[in-house]
Amino acid sequence: MAHHRPVSPVALTIAGSDPSGGAGLQADLKTFHQHGVYGMSVVTLVTVQNTRQVSAVEVLDPGLVVEQFDAVIADIPPAAVKTGALGRADVIAAVAARAARLRVPLVVDPVMVSKHGAALLADDAVDALCSELLPLATLVTPNLPEATRLAGFDVCDRESMEHAAQVIAARGPRHVLIKGGHLSGAAVDLLWSEGRAILLSAERIETCHTHGTGCTLSAAITARLARGEGVATAVAGACGFIRAAIAGAPGLGGGTGPVDHFAPTGL
Repeated sequence: MAHHRPVSPVALTIAGSDPSGGAGLQADLKTFHQHGVYGMSVVTLVTVQNTRQVSAVEVLDPGLVVEQFDAVIADIPPAAVKTGALGRADVIAAVAARAARLRVPLVVDPVMVSKHGAALLADDAVDALCSELLPLATLVTPNLPEATRLAGFDVCDRESMEHAAQVIAARGPRHVLIKGGHLSGAAVDLLWSEGRAILLSAERIETCHTHGTGCTLSAAITARLARGEGVATAVAGACGFIRAAIAGAPGLGGGTGPVDHFAPTGL
């Protein structure tokens, strides 16, 4: 008799493509898979990049993005959804209009620039992100430069991280995770959840191989939400996963290499 595996939870990423596989929807799908979650993807933009540089970014037509979304949602409903690089205001508006119909957790990774400094979000699109997408988010996961843009003031230490989290939460997301990877000293992430700050601190790992860390972290959180974990539990578990992924980076490429998507999840 054939043994059927239990059906995996399903997660969807709405994100850009990284042909080198370390970031974007490729990193998301690897991370979903490692967490025992079936991954689907809606492509928003195509990049030409490797570990050394991003040489081109082409944003897809919003109509094509919406058609991809409608096709997968109608056939295989996800238990959680994340957004990554969205590129332009019209794509954000299109994604937000569809995301408003979702009745599952939505994780918004407000990707603005690549590790190489290439713009992955037009300036005018930041306003659309704040007004249209953030109010729909269960969780938003900015790094310090992104938190600075979203909050409107310099976010550079614990105190300003907590203030920024409150300001961003006031725009609608129920939970805000400000990633402290750009801080000097220990790596401290701050989760603002239900009116209080939860600090997640870890020893800093000295490495240049951090390509796709933001994508991978938000994907790990999304996978854990799809598995039924609460936000605080999912964030703590995902932070453990990304630490292991950075520590085990395979050293691929001649530049900022990818993390280890085979890292243990602790599940």
